[in-house]
Amino acid sequence: MTQPVSPPRDSADKVPPAAQTPAWRALVFRADVRTLSLLGVLAVLVLIGGITKPDEFLDTRNLQLVLTQASVIGVVTVGMTFVITSGGIDLSVGAIVALASVWATTVATQEYGFGGILLTSVLVGLGCGLVNGLLIAYGGMVPFIATLAMLASARGLALQITDGRTQIVTVDGILDLGERDSYVLGVPPLVMVFAVVTIIGWLVLNRTTFGRRTVAVGGNAEAARLAGIDVRRQRLYLYLLSGLCCGIAAFLLIILSGSGQNTNGNLYELDAIAAAIIGGTLLSGGRGTITGSVLGVLIFTTITNIFALNNLQSDVQQIAKGAIIVAAVLVQRRTASTT
Repeated sequence: MTQPVSPPRDSADKVPPAAQTPAWRALVFRADVRTLSLLGVLAVLVLIGGITKPDEFLDTRNLQLVLTQASVIGVVTVGMTFVITSGGIDLSVGAIVALASVWATTVATQEYGFGGILLTSVLVGLGCGLVNGLLIAYGGMVPFIATLAMLASARGLALQITDGRTQIVTVDGILDLGERDSYVLGVPPLVMVFAVVTIIGWLVLNRTTFGRRTVAVGGNAEAARLAGIDVRRQRLYLYLLSGLCCGIAAFLLIILSGSGQNTNGNLYELDAIAAAIIGGTLLSGGRGTITGSVLGVLIFTTITNIFALNNLQSDVQQIAKGAIIVAAVLVQRRTASTT
């Protein structure tokens, strides 16, 4: 009795090429397309600025100014990207920047010089982040409510410290960093700090266990808990990270303005969230991109600069930013529904 002949193993095990394509390659492809799209938008904005105000916009000093202004909100956005990736939100970043900047520029603090101002900025940022993290991770508060409370409290405390007055910095080491003589190969020190924070943020999010845990918590907190991740501790660390970034940004803002004001950081939460969203960070959590967030910051800063050079009103800027945010969220929802 003849035995049935089975097909050769090679032919039986063959899978259509489409099925062999790993999911991560599709994700990388979408990320590349998103990055190229953001670069295209930025290039169009540079072209518009060059056409409307060629002498002013393309001037080296103006480009340095754009990068310097982007550095402050950019550092905040790096921390915000981590928080949103985990499925959270932080509405208090602008108020924390204000509080850290005024606390670090009081007469008593300035007596300790450069180190005292830097240390105070960082510690105030970390302290506010710690309070947010404890309320959210261990207090069970919704991030929206907890950070909204911090926003109001930090703004009120900043106003109380300054009594509504601007605190002028008198420490030479701080003021010198804002001068052109401190630029390295034409690059302002603030931009270099922003670059270092961005690189570290990218490495942490994409190349460390901390980054993988952040994505896992944002994707499915319960599944992350069952996988052995301490979700509460991870969330605490993330808000500490956001507070740290706010403290660093406050120090950069002190260098940039040479003062501390209770109005510092106004609407930073809007700009940071918007930059992260248009950069590709998923508002519901589970996906984040530092590169996209940085490009988002550069896009918004360039828009602001073009509007200022063309003497357009600030309310038009806010309308344009709002339209960009809505468009980015709609694109995210469309992308999510097709995957």
